[in-house]
Parts: sequence; C-alpha cells; structure tokens
Amino acid sequence: MFRGSSYHTIDAKGRVNIPARFRELIRNNGGNGLVLSGPGLDEKGLVAYPYQSWETVEEKILQMAEKSSAMRRFRRIFIGESAECPMDRQGRILIPQSLRDYASLEKDIVLVGVLDHFEIWSLENWNDEKRKLHEEDMKNEEVSNEIARLGL
Repeated sequence: MFRGSSYHTIDAKGRVNIPARFRELIRNNGGNGLVLSGPGLDEKGLVAYPYQSWETVEEKILQMAEKSSAMRRFRRIFIGESAECPMDRQGRILIPQSLRDYASLEKDIVLVGVLDHFEIWSLENWNDEKRKLHEEDMKNEEVSNEIARLGL
C-alpha cells in the first residue's frame, strides 16, 4: 500500500524521482511503470496507478460509463488524458507536459500515498489542500462525524 508523503523537485524535462518504497510496490503490481491521469478528479492533483491497478480502474469505469452522459464524459477525459509512464533505471518517470500543465507542476512537488495509488501535487496546491481540510472540512460537522466513525 502507498503511504506517506515525499517532497521532490521535478526537473526541467519533467522527470520525477519515485521514492524507493513506492518503486517496490510498483514493480510488484504489474511492471516497471505507472499510468497517470488527473482531469476529472480532485482539484489540480494527478493520480498514479501501477499498471495492474490501473486495469482494475479501467474495468470499473467501463462498467459505469454507459449509465449517463456525465459518466461517458468522465471516461472520455479521464482515460483520454491518461499516460503510461515507465520508470527509467534511476527510478524516475517522465510526466507528459499536458499533465504537468493540468496539475501546475513546475518545480516543488509532493507525492502522496493514498493506499492503492498515489497522487502527485505541486507543493502550493498540496499546501492549499491541507489548509482546506483543517479550515473547512474539519469544521463541517458531517465530515468530522464521518472521521470520528473511523475511530481515529
């Protein structure tokens, strides 16, 4: 499972070092690379799935996508904007320019483990996401009750 956060710098070519603890999970889950996507999900973050996990995501989307025009649109954008990103020998991936632009990835970035996948955020957007949790979501009684039900 992908856990924890890692702070990195994206290089001028758009390459990112994948933490060693994530690399092993990626290799054990279908190969030596990832599928990245972002459009249609959370604000300005990319999702990164190992190949085998991505196949499961695609199967779920394929089953749901014919239900409504919104789901067909989601499928079209989410799958259409996705990119396979193999890791090089140094454990880096190259993030395509279109996805870097979408997520505002310029220099300082954060890789955030989210159990079955991880997310890639610009440092600025990540800090804003954390601020929203503390200043907005945790003040919402429904959200705080839902978290309390987890026993945390």
